[in-house]
Amino acid sequence: MSEQLVNYIADMQEDEALAMAKELLDAGTPPTEILDDCRAAMEIVGKRFEEGEYFLPELMLAGEMLKAISAEVKPRMVSGQDVKKGARVIVGTVAGDIHDIGKDIVVFMLDVNGFDVLDLGIDVPVQTFVDKIKEFKPPVVALSGFLTLAYDSMKETVEAIKAAGLRDGVKIMIGGGTMDDTVRQYAGADAYGLDAMAAVTLAKQWTAAA
Repeated sequence: MSEQLVNYIADMQEDEALAMAKELLDAGTPPTEILDDCRAAMEIVGKRFEEGEYFLPELMLAGEMLKAISAEVKPRMVSGQDVKKGARVIVGTVAGDIHDIGKDIVVFMLDVNGFDVLDLGIDVPVQTFVDKIKEFKPPVVALSGFLTLAYDSMKETVEAIKAAGLRDGVKIMIGGGTMDDTVRQYAGADAYGLDAMAAVTLAKQWTAAA
C-alpha cells in the first residue's frame, strides 16, 4: 500500500494524487494495489464525512479523483487475472432524483471489488429497472436516492420488480443521504447500506453462495 497516495486522496490533494497514481503505475505497481489505496482513502473520507469534518463538496471532489484515477488504472487491467469480473450488480438513482455523488462512489467501490456493475445513471424510470433486470440478470440491485421524494420511487420500483415476477431472483439494497432502515421497510427492500463500503459488504454477502 502507498500510504502517501492514500493520504493525498483523503486530504483532497487532487493533482498530487493523480500524479502519484500515474507514477506508481509507470513504475510497475499492480493496478489492483492502486485501487486498494483508493478504497482505503475512501474509508477515511467516509469517516471524516460522518464526523462532520467533510461535507458534500469534499465528497464530490473525492468522486472526481476516483474517476480520474480509475481512468488511468482501467486501461492497464485489460490483461491477466484482473479482467475477471464477479457477480453482476445493477445500480441506479431512482426516478425524480438526480443525485449521483454517492451512487458513483458505490459503483466505483463495487467495481474495484470485482463486481460486474451496470450503472443506470440518475432519474431512472421504474420500467428501466425492470427491463434491465430481465436483460442483465443480476443477483443484486442497488437503488440510490438522496431526496425524500425518492422514498416513493424506491417503493414503486420494488413493487414493479415484484409485479414482473423478478423479486425472488434479486436482493435489493437502498442507500443515500436520507435513507435509513425505516425507508427500507417502507420501500420493501432487503437491506439499507449506510455507505459505499456497506454496499460492497452486502453485495459480497448476497453473492457468496452464487
